[in-house]
Amino acid sequence: MASDLSQIAQLLDATLDPVKHKKAEAALKAEEKKPQFSLQLLKIVATENLETKIRLAGALCFKNFIRHNYVDEEGTYKLPAEEVATIKQELIGLMIACPSTIQTQLGDAISIIADSDFWQRWDTLVPDLVSRFSPDNFKVNNGVLEVAHSIFVRWRPLYRSDGLYTEINHVLSTFAGPFLDLLSATDQQIAAHANDKAALKGYYDTLSLLIKVFHDLSCQDMPPQFESNLEHLSTLLHKYLTYENPLLATDDDSEASVIDVVKADICEVLHLYVTKFDDDFGRYTQVFVNSAWNLLSAVGPETKYDNLVSKALHFLTAIAASPQHSVSFNDENVLSQVVEKVVLPNVALRESDIELFEDEPIEFIRRDLEGSDADSRRRAATDFLRQLQVNFEQLVTSVAGRYINHYLEQGKTNWKDKDTAISLFFAIAAKGAVTAAHGVKTINPLVNVVDFFQQHIANDLVSDAGIEPISKVDAIKYLYTFRSQLTKEQWQAAFQPLIQNLGSSNYVVYTYAAICVERLLQLTDDSGARFFGRAEIEPFAKDLLDHLFKLVEKETSPAKMQENEFLMRCIMRVLLVINTGIVNFIDMVLDHLVGITNIIKANPSNPRFYYYHFEALGAVVSFGSSSGLTKLEDRLWEPFNLIITEEVNEFMPYVFQLFAKLLELNPSGALPNHYHALVPPLMTPAPWETRGNVPALTRLLAAIIPRASRSLVAENQVQSILGIFQSLLASRKTELNAFDLLESIVISIERNALEPYFKQILSLVFTKLQDSPSDSFKLRFVRFYHLVSAKVEAGLGTDFFISQVDLVQDNLFVQIYLRIILPTSEMLVRPVDRKLAVISFAKSLGDSAAFAQRYVKGWRFTCEAMLKMLLNPPKVGGGIGDDIVNEADVDDIGFGLGFTALNTCKKSVRDDYPEIQDITQWVRQYFTDANTRHNGAIANYMERLTDEGRQAMAIYVS
Repeated sequence: MASDLSQIAQLLDATLDPVKHKKAEAALKAEEKKPQFSLQLLKIVATENLETKIRLAGALCFKNFIRHNYVDEEGTYKLPAEEVATIKQELIGLMIACPSTIQTQLGDAISIIADSDFWQRWDTLVPDLVSRFSPDNFKVNNGVLEVAHSIFVRWRPLYRSDGLYTEINHVLSTFAGPFLDLLSATDQQIAAHANDKAALKGYYDTLSLLIKVFHDLSCQDMPPQFESNLEHLSTLLHKYLTYENPLLATDDDSEASVIDVVKADICEVLHLYVTKFDDDFGRYTQVFVNSAWNLLSAVGPETKYDNLVSKALHFLTAIAASPQHSVSFNDENVLSQVVEKVVLPNVALRESDIELFEDEPIEFIRRDLEGSDADSRRRAATDFLRQLQVNFEQLVTSVAGRYINHYLEQGKTNWKDKDTAISLFFAIAAKGAVTAAHGVKTINPLVNVVDFFQQHIANDLVSDAGIEPISKVDAIKYLYTFRSQLTKEQWQAAFQPLIQNLGSSNYVVYTYAAICVERLLQLTDDSGARFFGRAEIEPFAKDLLDHLFKLVEKETSPAKMQENEFLMRCIMRVLLVINTGIVNFIDMVLDHLVGITNIIKANPSNPRFYYYHFEALGAVVSFGSSSGLTKLEDRLWEPFNLIITEEVNEFMPYVFQLFAKLLELNPSGALPNHYHALVPPLMTPAPWETRGNVPALTRLLAAIIPRASRSLVAENQVQSILGIFQSLLASRKTELNAFDLLESIVISIERNALEPYFKQILSLVFTKLQDSPSDSFKLRFVRFYHLVSAKVEAGLGTDFFISQVDLVQDNLFVQIYLRIILPTSEMLVRPVDRKLAVISFAKSLGDSAAFAQRYVKGWRFTCEAMLKMLLNPPKVGGGIGDDIVNEADVDDIGFGLGFTALNTCKKSVRDDYPEIQDITQWVRQYFTDANTRHNGAIANYMERLTDEGRQAMAIYVS
């Protein structure tokens, strides 16, 4: 039965209510399963008498529905063919007719559909778009161009390939001509309506979209249609780079006009053409350089010009990087003009920067420090000067140095001028990017960063009287940026003053101090030794942590408490460095972390903050377990269980990982009572439907199985677990998780409980092996084989495996063994896996009746494979991995979209035979014993080997 339109609209409205949203979202999930749900959503979006907020919620719901329900991993439609056809037929016209806020969501949905269908399964799209172009209806054109841009922009980050170029050529053959006609027509309409504000705004919006699509169509290669019209296009681009019309100006200092948006986009196109197509475009560039220079000299400091200024500077940076064009800058007077008129105005502090510092400190920090200000004036001006310095290092250093000294002198009475001097010094002193791990690794040899710090900056770090907060920040940022240039001795002198700045009352100062302390605690010398390890920070670690926690807890609302991820990252880093020293104050740490958890779970709003928060909890679990596992489990059970029962989806993958780690720390103990309550929900499909849960749920269930094997068998739960295994195996994205579960079952469940299901397990795996399996799938299957083959003592072993394969199909084992098991075994990389393979092969050779009698040649092949592995015998190391937290994992965290592993509680590599340390000695002893057991049979089987093989095997059989 199809969904009811009014009911869905009511549910969409309820999702916007903080009180009702969870119940409404659950009800919408149920509606999703009804026929034509997507089409009902589109009807809601199209219904103009509904409130805009409901239509927008419908568009957002449609986009998310399409993301998860349009096609499967193989690209096969999950929706009925007629529903797919109707979506494609209605979506373009609907998007064109909708308000811009709704267009954005529908555009995203079109882009998702295009990812799977365009162009082969949606070859009517481009002709459809072109047919809708109008010479004078900007509303229709804007809608068409929004659709085109949402599809073509996908090409920008892609690497070139035959398939990509085929798609682009398909588009250009139909789209490029009408596109150029529309560009000319829009130019004419802008001229014709220069005094009609409403019409002018509409046509200028069209021009803005045309420039964006121009970029899309050129991003991989210059379209031939553009190349043959390059002079005309250059003239048009230059016209609008210099165009002015007061009718479209904005009074708001923070809102860019559409004219400035177009100019910024043209600068972006110019950057692309200078970088990629300079052979053809180079003869037109000088006029653009002059205009960009004039533009930069004319615009004011208002934030509405920030994007335009940064894009214009990116273009000039590309000019400076070109050997052909950069020579014009190789002049002292020109460079003086560059520094004075372009660089200095854009690195100097503005009133808007100071307002941001005072009113939105966390936003100031993120823009200034993280590199999220890639489009800021200061970053773009710095990049421009650095590019000039690459070509003319001595001249740029000399010219900039004069201005630095001037502003330092001025800075004795004006702290803003000193800030300008420091910013300019940053620009010429650092070469290359500021890396997350080391700051600046390479510096300009013509400057001395340590002397500059000691002479001009150190006092701002250590003094309080009369020092502006931004000057404090400059001092801390200087240490952060050039941290790799200071020796350990110099850092030991600077560390305590840095720590003292954590006590500042200014939000930005104490946050910068936390950022710098966190990076410093990760800093190592060339040998890999930490500058500041556990011994250096242990005396004050407790007080430092307590202070950092109190800074986080100054705010009591969920959103504000998790606003400052930098403080939580510093807490995490201190816990990592202090390592097992956590046990000395574990109660204090847990009190804070649990208290924070209980508050922020009401509204998880900052993925980075709660990622670092759970990494900190992971450090407590991994390093604090010596204080008593039961105590830890009891302390964490209540807050973690509430997260599960309240369905805090953002936190659940982290909680499952932490529960799993707690169980893995004592794999042989009985399952604690708390965890028994988790087993029934884990056996239901619901938690597994959220993709981000799957790796963590698999790990948790795999940790539960060995500690609850008897009760799982007694309660007939093995079949349920194997049902989950089957579901995981069916998807390429979760097939490796299926083996994690299967290995746990094989290790933990007795043969008599497992045997009834083994044939079906193999049938499922063999079916996947026939369907172009990935190398990783084959490796996991081979490891599974060796695990079963080696477990003779558990009633399994090679002969058991072969007998089960025979139930699937007679003599199938020979094909599997020769085509997959033997060749893939050589590809095993991890020492534990190679050791397991050697043990498996040795037991097959020494005790398998099938290899002794049925597979005579197979005995020889197996022996040769084992001997090859023993040429470089695997050695399994010990220890618990490193404590490096790879923050790239969290840069793009989305809500519920993926899984992020906790590095602080990584799963330890499982060694199924830890008692076997010297594998060569074990093999020798095993074959000696087997030969005795079987009355010299092993020595006789060696006749099956070549002379070289017998000689190699002789050292193992006596």
